[in-house]
This record gives sequence, structure tokens and C-alpha cells, in this order.
Amino acid sequence: MKRRWKQTALIAGVLAAAEAGGSAYLYKRTMKRNNAKVERTMKMAGTDWNQYMPLIQKRKDYMLSQPHEDIYKRSGDGLQLHATYFPQGDKKKIVICFHGYTSQGMSDYIGLSDYYFRNGYSMLLVDQRAHGQSEGEYIGFGCLDRVDACAWIDWAIQTHGEEVKILLHGTSMGGATVLMASGLNLPKQVKAIISDCAFTSPKEVFTHVLHKMYHLPAFPMMQITDYVNRKKAGYGLDECNAAREVCKAKVPILFIHGDADTFVPCSMCDKIQKNCASESKKLIIKGAAHAESYYKDMDAYEQALDEFLGGVMQ
Repeated sequence: MKRRWKQTALIAGVLAAAEAGGSAYLYKRTMKRNNAKVERTMKMAGTDWNQYMPLIQKRKDYMLSQPHEDIYKRSGDGLQLHATYFPQGDKKKIVICFHGYTSQGMSDYIGLSDYYFRNGYSMLLVDQRAHGQSEGEYIGFGCLDRVDACAWIDWAIQTHGEEVKILLHGTSMGGATVLMASGLNLPKQVKAIISDCAFTSPKEVFTHVLHKMYHLPAFPMMQITDYVNRKKAGYGLDECNAAREVCKAKVPILFIHGDADTFVPCSMCDKIQKNCASESKKLIIKGAAHAESYYKDMDAYEQALDEFLGGVMQ
């Protein structure tokens, strides 16, 4: 009997050590800046960007030929945050753009810059904390970035004046950022929000990835990771959830998602919109993988923007 108990205890110890090791590995490669790699994210997302590179390069060349400057702000917890600012038109309309996980401001909105420039929008392309030129060791996954977003909104009002109309546009993690921000007491200058392929919360998207891509159970890995993140980064993985925050939203929201997105499932978009308290519209692009919707069907995407923004930004 004693031998059996020893064997059981040994097995339990090995399993606990394996879970702890797996959780530590997940945390290091996912939550810490230096270990979160864009190449790995692109591989997991599965979107074939090569087919769009000629168009992206052409628009990038034009974009960089326009007047622009680096802007820096301090976050509430003392980090230096960076954004790239493109003034356009009469400066009465500005879109503040928030990129996806492991990306940066000057990457995710190259394609859409054509639309926003044509329609007279100034653009502020934010590097979210722990990305690009912004400081930070731990990634905020929207939970921390939504507070940073408020600092950029204040900057836009101070720079453009009290009459400015502000649009928030986020992609993937950036979409989660703007949706999580929708539950805050936003200034009256924020007129609308666009969310493209946003997830509900870090916990839910990590659970999806563990199940679908690695065929691993989320318990107890998520609980361990959540505990560690609270200690190190200062927030829980489901502390802020876009599906809960939109229950308090007051500005109109356009939800966009690709129905072939395997990284952030389209069902998350449905769940978030179902809970949205403000006026909302939804565009689902057939055959679009993660963050591919604009390139997959530009006409439908831009038409949805025209119809959605026509009544609030003109």
C-alpha cells in the first residue's frame, strides 16, 4: 500500500511539474515582449500575406511620402508610448488606429491609409505597450491598452481642438482594445468605433488556441498563467472582457470579421455584438482569414465604412 501511495504521489508530482513547466513556457512566449514573435503569430493566424505584398508596398511608399511625425506620451504607469501621426485635410477628423498582437502601428494600417487619406482623416498609428517603439515588458492584450487609448484620445483633442471628431479603429488585439475602451467614460469627441476581428478576452482566445491548435486542456494552465500575470503584469486574463465592456458602450460600433478566421473565431464577434448596448452594425467577409477582411473584399469593407461613418463623422 505504501508503495502504491508513493507511486501515486510521484505521478502527481510529475504531472504538477509538467503543468507548471507548460504554463511557464506559455507565459514566457506569449506575454513577454522579447519572446512574443511576429513570425510565430503570423504562422498561427494562417493568413497568406504574400499575395497582397505588391499592393501593400505601393501604399506604404505613398503613405511614407506624406507628412508625418513621431509622437510620444507617458502612460499612467510611467511607460513612454509612441505613435506615428499623419495630419490630413482640415484636421477636424482623426482616426486613432490600434494594431494586432506582435505587430506595430505602421504595419496594420498601410492598406487602410488609402481610404482614410481619401476621406480627409488625419491618422494616429499607435504602437501599443510592449510593441514597436513603445516601452513595456508585458503585453497588455487590450486590458491595459484601453487606458493608454484614453491618453491618445486626450492628445487628439489637445492637438485638434474641442471640435474634433475622433474615430477608434482596432484590428485583432487592437480591436479588443477599442471594444474594452467602449465601456469607459469616453469624451464626447469620440464618435464611433470600428473593431476588426477582435477577441473577447486574453483568457478566451488563449483557451481557443490551446484547444484548437495544440489540442491541450486549458485547465489548470490558464489558472496558473492568470495568477502569474496578475503578479507580474498587474491584470487578470479575464479581468477585462470585450463582451462585457460593450454592455456599457454609448458610441456606435461597427464589427468586422472574416468567416474563415481560425485564430480568433467569428463566434467571438457574434458574442460581442449580441451584448452591445450602443447602435451597432456587423460585416462578415466570406473566406477572409484573420485580419484579412479588408484585402479580401475591399469594396465591401469600404462600403461598410462609408455607410457606418456617414452619419457620425461628416
